[in-house]
Formats: sequence, C-alpha cells, structure tokens
Amino acid sequence: MWMQQRLKGLPGLLSSSWARRLVALLGFLLVAYWYLGGAWPGLLPWPRGHPSGGPAGLCLQAETRAWQALAQQGEARILQGGSGGMTQAKLPPALVGNGYLVLDVAANRLWVAPAGKGMPPGGATPAHATEYVALARLRGPDHAVADLGAAVALLKEGALRTVRCLQVSPPGSGEGPSVGCVTVREEVLAHRARPHLYLQRLSVANPTGRLVAFEVPGPALSPAGGSGSDKFITSLEKAGDRQFYLSSGRVLQPPGDKVVLVVVATKTLVSRVQVAPKSQFEETLLSVVHTSEPIGASRLDETFSRLREAAKKEMMEVMRMRTEDLIQEHRQAWADLFISGVEMRKITDAHTPSSDTVNLTLYYVLSTTPSPLLDPLVGSEDRERMEATLNYADHCFSGHATMHAENLWPSQLSTVPQVLQLSHLWMLTLQKRGCKGLVAAGAHGVMQGMVLSFGGLQFTENHLQFQSDPDVLQNSYSLRGIHYNKDLINLAVLLDADGKPFLHVSVKLQEKAVKLYACEGGCANDPVELTSEEPHGHTFPVMVTQPITPLLYISADLVHLQDLRHTLHLKAILAHEEHMAKRDPGLPFLFWFSVASLITLFHLFLFKLIYNEYCGPGAKPLFRSKV
Repeated sequence: MWMQQRLKGLPGLLSSSWARRLVALLGFLLVAYWYLGGAWPGLLPWPRGHPSGGPAGLCLQAETRAWQALAQQGEARILQGGSGGMTQAKLPPALVGNGYLVLDVAANRLWVAPAGKGMPPGGATPAHATEYVALARLRGPDHAVADLGAAVALLKEGALRTVRCLQVSPPGSGEGPSVGCVTVREEVLAHRARPHLYLQRLSVANPTGRLVAFEVPGPALSPAGGSGSDKFITSLEKAGDRQFYLSSGRVLQPPGDKVVLVVVATKTLVSRVQVAPKSQFEETLLSVVHTSEPIGASRLDETFSRLREAAKKEMMEVMRMRTEDLIQEHRQAWADLFISGVEMRKITDAHTPSSDTVNLTLYYVLSTTPSPLLDPLVGSEDRERMEATLNYADHCFSGHATMHAENLWPSQLSTVPQVLQLSHLWMLTLQKRGCKGLVAAGAHGVMQGMVLSFGGLQFTENHLQFQSDPDVLQNSYSLRGIHYNKDLINLAVLLDADGKPFLHVSVKLQEKAVKLYACEGGCANDPVELTSEEPHGHTFPVMVTQPITPLLYISADLVHLQDLRHTLHLKAILAHEEHMAKRDPGLPFLFWFSVASLITLFHLFLFKLIYNEYCGPGAKPLFRSKV
C-alpha cells in the first residue's frame, strides 16, 4: 500500500519545474559520462581501460604487447592472461612437444611415448602420463602485493612462454609503477631435432631496491635417495665439474604384465633463488628423457641400467653445447615445418574454422607427431623414401575437403588427452584417405597432408588437382608450401570486388628449374606455365563443369594437360556465377504466381468496394446540390 501511494504521487512530483530540471540534469550528466569516459578517459577521476592489478597490471600489459602483434599475424596464440592461475577452465592446453614427449606446462606434467614408437603416427601406441615434476617453479616472494601472469604459444617457434609480474613494493612506497614490479619470464620447448631433450629458460628481473627470494621445489629436487613422487627415485650424479639429477620411474598405466620405464636426467638448480636489488637472474635447465618399450617384470633392472647410461651420455653431450646453439637448432627445425600452412583471409560463414583455430590445430598435431626425417638413427634408404613421398604424395588427399569438418578443426580444446585424441583422429583420417606415405614421413608429411586435405587437393599419377566444392568458395584462404617435386606451390582462393572467387597460384623454385603448367576446370584454354617469370603469380577463373570435375590442374607434363581436355567428356563449362545462378535460381514460380494472384485479387476487391460505394445501388451522390 505504501509503495502504491508513492507511485501515485510520482506524477505530481514531476509536475514541478525544479523536479523536471533535476531529472534533465541527471540525464545530461549520464550522457556526458558515457561519451567522455570513452573518448577522454583522463577526464574521469578513476582509470578506465587499464588492466586490473595496478602496477602489476601495467607491467603485464607492457610485457604482453608484443604477443598481441604476433597473435594478429597468426604466429602466436595467447593461452592465458590476467589474474588467476594457468589452470583456468576452457583455456587451450599450454603444451609443447616433439612427438616423443609432451610437456603440459600448466599442470607441470610429462607425457611420454614408449621407445621406438612415437606418438602415433599410426595412432595405435598411446602416450602415457607420468608423475615426474617436469619443470622448476619459482614460488614467492611472500611479501608480493600482487601476482599476475600470462602465457602464449609461439606457433612458428614451437615454444611456450610465460610471464609473471609481481608487485613487491606497496603503493605509496616512492617507487614508480613499474619499478616496484619483479618480472619472471619463462620459455619451455621440446627440442624438435633432439627427441629426448627439453629446455626451460628462466629469467628474473628485479628493478626494485630490495632483495627478492624464490623457493624452487622442483624438478626432481628430492632428498638424496628419496623420491619426488611415489614412482620416481632421484639420485645426484657427478661427472667432472658437472652434476645433474637422475630420476627413474615408470609411466602411469593400468596394472598389467608389461610396464614402460622412464629415466630423466635434469640439470641441477638451487632450492632457493635470491635476486639482489637492481639485478637479474638467468638460468637454463636441460632435461633428457629416455623411455623403454613395454617390458616384463624380469627385465626391470637390466632396462633401468641401460636407460640410465643412455640418459647420462646424452646429458653430458648437451651440457657441453651452448644453450643458444640448441635453441637455434630447434627453431630452425620447427620453422622448416611451417614452410607449409593454411592462412584464412576472409570468412563469411559460421562453419569455417577461424585462423586461430587452424593455426592452433596445426601446432597441436605437429607437437604430438615425431619427425623421423630429423632422427640421425634413420637410415639413408628410409630417409630417401620418405623424402620422395613428401615431394609427390600420390593419391593424397582423396575425398572431400576437411575445411568444414569441425571434429578435425575443433574450436575448443582444454586437456592434453583431447589433443592426443585429435592427433590420433588426424592420423587415422590421413591414412584412410591415401596419405599413408605422408604419415610415415612424420611431422613433415602430416603437415603436408593436413594442408592438402583442407582445400581438397589431390595428387594423381600425372598431376595435382584442386577439387574443392564450387558451392563453398565464398571464403578466402591460401594454402602455402605444397610440395611438388622439389618446388613449393602456393594456392589461394580469393574474391574480387564483386565477391566472385578466383584462383591465384605461384611457385617457389627450390633447386633446378622444372617447368610446371596449370589449367582451370575443364582445361578449355591452353595450359599456363607457372614457372615463367611472373613476380605476382598467375590467376585463373573458377570454371565449373557439368558433371563436376576439379577446378584446377597442375602438372609438369604439358602434353598430359593438353590431352586431358579430351578425356573429361563434359556436357558444359560454366563460369562460377552462372553455376551458382542455376544452383539457386531463386524462389519457385508457384510462389511468385501466388503473390501476383493475391495482389490482383486484393485490387479487384478494393475496386469493387469503391464501385459499390459511389456507383452501386443506393450510392451517395458525389456532389451535393445547392438548395
């Protein structure tokens, strides 16, 4: 009752002039705040658009600014940013790998494959998790006022970087907003060319005027003779002036007759890191992982001894090398993989994967696929066979394009098992679609197969054909680094100013020049030499045949393409816009006939009403006579 009485009195309250002026003033101030807050944040008494966390947030923003630029170029994917731990839900897994081992950086867990198997390529051998503490974690300092972090996957470097900004000086202490923040940077990578090696680089910058100390509980820093977990036993090994930890254990797997053993050699790190004022701390931790094939209980001691000796030998070898040389070796091997790839330029529907989704999927699959071409133990005959398959993958990829296969290009992944399952699905798909040779070639072949499958490219005995569905060419994308003999082909589907698709092809010559030719769908026109001196490549119209045949043919045999036109046996060759007009001629004739009939009937009914009103029986005269 009280509320009803107040609401009834509201119109009377607003009837006064001062009340209306007050409401108008409040409305004006609200609009002014809305516009001024967005255009000139400095006019407001509080910050707007700044990251949360005060000085630590400003520090994190400065540290990740370069990551944003790389992400826009498709070379990085920011996995976590702002406050909170790296285990936030629904975030992509923060992992690095080389097909033999995978590091889940967020969970600090090591995944390995049995010796000699790798992760797939056949997909029959699963990867196993371990309880080994793989990475060193800097904990503290206790007097930190704020702690913010972010992580990014560098897709074309095969590395994962994290940064933490810790505010150790309370506000009002007299130090600047960024001077009072300690920055902890970390880079983790699984070496691409050395399958048993992974590295962790740590860097701490302390620009403050006070000592900063961190506790380091791992990796493998357990008491002598003890264990870092229930399944790993750690000992300290010394060789001359060098020393490292040697941890022995087994993978996590259901009880059975056979087990997989793991031995990890890790460079030692002090249990407490102290960084003096106005100074920096840098350290690189090297770890070597050796695993066994599944073995029975009778061979445990013998296998452990063999794995320890192998881990010691390789650890001594990499410790004698410069860290920068190891990292450069890894980056070069990873960059060679990304010579090929997919670039999304314009997406016009909801079913096509975004550029981020495509790049992250490629990164995850390559991180869980071994590279036998980089393995020094692979014989020369096997290497030559894999390289020959890579240069001309006969009958790969057969079937429709995978561009719109959402299970192969998922937009959301949150765990390492999901990544391993995705990698297994890709290997199975490629093997069943004529790409067994590429899968056997490891990561280099898998990358080639994924690029071919995305656009529906297929190698035949004499040519490479682009057999994408002409009805789904409304998106613009490019496929780069397609191996054809010793050359690399770049193929792009582009749209002109009117939205009509066309094809652009360019060739990057690698060794001696071998002429390549191409013709559009139907090969009605003479083939064009792709390797001619044309700096901007060649363009081809999208011609659709009846029945449907590939949209483009590429071959090193000119006579083959000239003869091909006589073997297609086509009913018609249409431009893409003509084909789409026939596919979608608009609404059926019956619809338009019904609309026209309704309009006609309505006007006839209206005419009848007007006629009855003025001309029918009892109609009123149009003009009244004057009396």
